[in-house]
This record gives sequence, structure tokens and C-alpha cells, in this order.
Amino acid sequence: MRITVIGAAGMVGSRVVAEAAARGHEPVAVHRRAPSGPSPTAVVADADDLHRMTELFASTDAVVAATRPAPGHEPTLVPTTTTLLDAAAKAGTRILVVGGAAPLRLPADPDRLVLDSAEYVPPPYRAIATASAAQLATCRAHPADWTYLSPPALLQPGPRTGHYRRGTTTLLTAADGTSHISAEDLAVAILDELENPRADRHFTVGY
Repeated sequence: MRITVIGAAGMVGSRVVAEAAARGHEPVAVHRRAPSGPSPTAVVADADDLHRMTELFASTDAVVAATRPAPGHEPTLVPTTTTLLDAAAKAGTRILVVGGAAPLRLPADPDRLVLDSAEYVPPPYRAIATASAAQLATCRAHPADWTYLSPPALLQPGPRTGHYRRGTTTLLTAADGTSHISAEDLAVAILDELENPRADRHFTVGY
């Protein structure tokens, strides 16, 4: 499978590229700037360039959108996502959007979202959480063939265990109340979804 990864230099995107290659797929790693070292799968392109994205997506089997704006640039998340959805729709290619935990429901209070929880979204993260909720709303209103993955509350580099739990629209927590997964195992979940798509358009994973 030829898989185009937008945001390939980031924590999630780089691990999706590695996981896809390890499984024998053909990843296309899209970077905004040329990588410093040799990268045989790298393509330099701007995620906000609709024509270029459409061109790239037309020759691929699936797209993984793993872009995340720098602090202070959170309002760009929705326009960038819209461009990628538009390109995927024009190219007729499915797209998996790696979003945020904010639009998930709280397990102890399903009428509230993670976005509304100071426990999971302290003030420094509120801007990106709000942008993530708007990002999912943008996907829901778009005709592209999209799937939205909400990571758990804590996502950071760690071991690749190959194990995780999968849920739908409610935050997954461990017995001690924590909600986390390694970026490596999130990549495992992404490739599992691409290889064997399920019906859920919005899903989450966690330990």
C-alpha cells in the first residue's frame, strides 16, 4: 500500500512512516522543509497547497494527516485540515486524520467532553484542544472519505509494544485514571486501521 504521511517530521508522522515501512508498505513522507539527512521516502510540499496535495493524493492508497501547529498557531489547524480533506476528496483517496483527545467524552461524565476537563486539559493546552474539537467538526461536515483518530490524553515517545485498546468516542483510561499511549503504539493502531478499516469514523486508542 502506498501511504502518504503529512507531517512526517513530527512525533506521530515519523513513527507512522517507520511502522508503514516495517510492514512492507510504501510510505511517502511529506515534509514542509527538506530533511537534514538522507530520506529516500521524503517529498517536500506544503500541506496548505491544495493543488500539490491533490496531485500527491491521486497516486496514493491512503493519507495520514498528522500535522500539528506550533504553539501560537493553533487557528491554522482547521484551514490546513480543510485543505487536506478537499485534496483527498478531489483525489478520491481515504484520509486518516490524527487529531486530539479534546472531542472525546469523559468516561465518568459522558455529557461532558475532555475539552471541558481541567484535569486533562490544563490552561497551556486549551488552545490546541479547542482547535482539535473544531477540527473534528470540520471533518464531520466534509464529504471526503475520512476517519478521525483521537489519541488518549497523554501521547509521548515510548516503547512499541504492539498492544493497545480501541474505543470509539469516549476517552480510554487505565485503572488508575491515567489515559496514555506511546507514539509508537499509536502508529501501530494507525496502520492496523489502514490495513483493516472499521466502520467507526471517530475512534480512540489507549492502554
